[in-house]
Amino acid sequence: MSTVAPDAAQFTNRTIFDGLIARASALGAVPYAIIWPCEAHALAGALQAAERGILVPVLVGDPTLISTAAQEAGLSLAGHRIVEAATPALAVKRGIELVHGGEVHGLAKGSLHTDTLMHGVVAQESGLRTGRRMSHVFVMGVAGRSEPVFITDAAINITPDLTTKQHIVQNAIDLHQALGFDAPRVAILSAVETLNPKIQGTLDAACLSKMAERGEITGGLIDGPLALDGAVDPTAAKIKNLTSPVAGRAQILVVPDLEAGNIVVKALSFLGQASSGGIVLGASVPVLLTSRADSIEARLDSAALGALYARALKEQAG
Repeated sequence: MSTVAPDAAQFTNRTIFDGLIARASALGAVPYAIIWPCEAHALAGALQAAERGILVPVLVGDPTLISTAAQEAGLSLAGHRIVEAATPALAVKRGIELVHGGEVHGLAKGSLHTDTLMHGVVAQESGLRTGRRMSHVFVMGVAGRSEPVFITDAAINITPDLTTKQHIVQNAIDLHQALGFDAPRVAILSAVETLNPKIQGTLDAACLSKMAERGEITGGLIDGPLALDGAVDPTAAKIKNLTSPVAGRAQILVVPDLEAGNIVVKALSFLGQASSGGIVLGASVPVLLTSRADSIEARLDSAALGALYARALKEQAG
């Protein structure tokens, strides 16, 4: 059975995210600290998420810069809380304090550098670390597909070792289920479907598949190594004689390293016109990382992911 529906034309690149946005809005807004929203693009995304009932943004940064950005973009700050922080690094610290105070349930990047935000989040003293390695998942809406495509990790872990990949896989499975989807089919990607000692990704894929068999990774069906075509295209899987419940039907694609993941994501985005949202998992609260080049629509997509996942974490915690 293919992940591409027979009447696939009805599924646009927006179908998945329109549904997620509607669900997040219906469940009610979730408080998030928007870290250093001192440029119009970051501020507008946060305020749009508030207008749609997805997030309750707490704007953390320099009040003068935030007000200037709002005025230049014709945005109103009426009714929105601003927490003062003189620098981006201090804004990260203030946002983390809001998390520990129970005032917000997640962090979202504004117009500061990703390194500045993540440096504060991963620091031992942040109190946000868990027993998991942090990893990033891109959730992508691809035209013609009725299900989202998850790609991980294309933003945080550059050359992950086997233990890190174990956490990357588990984080992605947990997100898939938290968003209301069934137990996912997970493909561990490489260039080939056979073990090759010269290609480390094939060895890691085989190990991860065995770890899943032994219950060291739970909640999904895992297979690898699989090349991209054999992972997502049922015809290619059949031609290659890949007998697997994952082959040709994968919903989560685990890339061998950040470089490969970045290429896959950008190919889908710029050549395939896919929609995407991104989220960092493995901390005690979700972290939304958006690019300065992201559209308001893309920021809204990430906000929906963040709201739904934060709500699921709160429910799990009781």
